[in-house]
Amino acid sequence: MSAMPWHAEHWSRLQARRARDAMPHALLLCGPVGLGKRDFMRRFAQGLLCTQAQDGMACGQCRSCQLFAAGTHPDFATLSFGLRKDGVQRSEIVVDQIRELSARLAMSSQFGGWQIVCIDPADAMNAAAANALLKTLEEPSPQTLLLLVADAPWRLPQTIRSRCQRIEFHLPPREDALAWLQQQGVADASAALDAAGGNPGLARAWVQEGALARRQEVRKDLGALAAGRGEAMEVARRWLDNEPGQRLWFAAQAVADEVKGRAAAGTGPLASQLDTEALDQWYMAANRTRESLRGPLRGDLLLLELLARWR
Repeated sequence: MSAMPWHAEHWSRLQARRARDAMPHALLLCGPVGLGKRDFMRRFAQGLLCTQAQDGMACGQCRSCQLFAAGTHPDFATLSFGLRKDGVQRSEIVVDQIRELSARLAMSSQFGGWQIVCIDPADAMNAAAANALLKTLEEPSPQTLLLLVADAPWRLPQTIRSRCQRIEFHLPPREDALAWLQQQGVADASAALDAAGGNPGLARAWVQEGALARRQEVRKDLGALAAGRGEAMEVARRWLDNEPGQRLWFAAQAVADEVKGRAAAGTGPLASQLDTEALDQWYMAANRTRESLRGPLRGDLLLLELLARWR
């Protein structure tokens, strides 16, 4: 788990608090996917539990580190999606899981140090689970630490957010992101970073999975539909079969570029027949559709409706 350069300031602040014996009892690590907040969480937790840590960094050799690496450290646990009685994985964190967590934190540390529990994704707690967590947050046991990891912290109740020390991961400056991508050996780092909206971790992951080719496909699809070629239903089917959320991200980007192109040169790369106001509305609709794909509505109908509006 190597540190990403934009982690340094958060790391220094937490280590300073640890040195002052002023650690909070709950941390909320939040920000966009791809910025390494889960790696940060694990490095920090391992450093707290390590018996020979230096500047908060775990030694990797002691008994505590060996147990942590094996996923069997008795004083560290991660709470995530559990299984229902029928064996199907849940899509939310439920109240019984939080009650079990609270009971665990009420017990003494087996190694005589910190007892740490990570809830990930914390924004997947349902209302009953969040309410049950409040008591633990309001009455923390000594040397216990709750680590809440959330990609969408706004989904957490304000009562939860207000009781956590917030560590927010932001996109690094472009030059820093490009330098890191180049160090990681990412080809065409600039195009990848543009595709990922300035998010270097996402850019690296997307290059590894071939997302730049998918981005070009989306632009070709939109251009063809704008010219009256192709069928919206066939495009909707292809998008739904292969990373539909990512394709909608790329579609919204393409429309934003269309608007910029019109402002600069009077025409955009997609040659859409929609006016600028309609393009703005379609951009917002694409982002709403991306969110809606996580819900119970039929994805094919959502995409078909959106693409029909494009034509």
